[in-house]
Amino acid sequence: MRFDLHIHTTASDGAWTPDQVVAGARDGGLDVIAITDHDTTAGVLPAIEAARGTDVRVVPGTELSSTWKGREVHVLGLGIDPVAPVILAHRDRARRIRLERMERMVGALEREEAIAVRFEDVLAQAGADPEIVGRPHLARVLVAQGHARDLPEAFDRFIGNHRPAFVPTALQEPSDAVRTVLEAGGVPIWAHPPMDLLSRLLPELVDAGLQGLEVHRPETRPSHARRLKNAANKQGLLTSGGSDWHDLGRNRSLGHFWVGQAKIEPLIERLGIDVG
Repeated sequence: MRFDLHIHTTASDGAWTPDQVVAGARDGGLDVIAITDHDTTAGVLPAIEAARGTDVRVVPGTELSSTWKGREVHVLGLGIDPVAPVILAHRDRARRIRLERMERMVGALEREEAIAVRFEDVLAQAGADPEIVGRPHLARVLVAQGHARDLPEAFDRFIGNHRPAFVPTALQEPSDAVRTVLEAGGVPIWAHPPMDLLSRLLPELVDAGLQGLEVHRPETRPSHARRLKNAANKQGLLTSGGSDWHDLGRNRSLGHFWVGQAKIEPLIERLGIDVG
């Protein structure tokens, strides 16, 4: 079976609606996908509904933002209850804080780079009633206005981590994100762990209840994957993997990257996924 346990939709900063993601996963030969939008589960139930009658199975999830010493740290919540009160409360708080953050980033672009971007244009990229506003929405405006050739350049030059207009999300501490996932009945996984933070932050997250590391990703170097797997084994953690799919501009089509069942068998069992 082919798994992709890290996919975004238009509920946060992905390019495809939940039903389009399910169709893309089916066309790409994926068997099990996780909908893991940033700080919201709004795309989960529509994706589950879209998957009815197909061979694609949908794992409910989210990707919670947090900040540690000024660095972005993301925690996946796999197998969560998408309407758990703690998740809905987090979504409402995240929506407000992300809007405030985006206003600051727009201001930083004008102040640091003399680039005038209208906040309204960023909101328009996120949709008529945006659930979550993120950096990819701003990146698309920068590309549309000719300030960057594509989304990767927009991040590399202006809004990526430590770039002139970057502002941390500052929603919570990583340990709080782990506890939120646990309270929602899910499996907390550290998403794309930065190598320089692994040994420094991992003990704190394990103490908070972290259950796994995201090891298998299309961009991860083999040496880094080995280090992550060794760390997971040492701490008794599960391993996970996914494409972190957002759009065709940054990623290839759904199904181009997948994780085999054998690589994440313990996680599959923990999530209660029937692979028979």
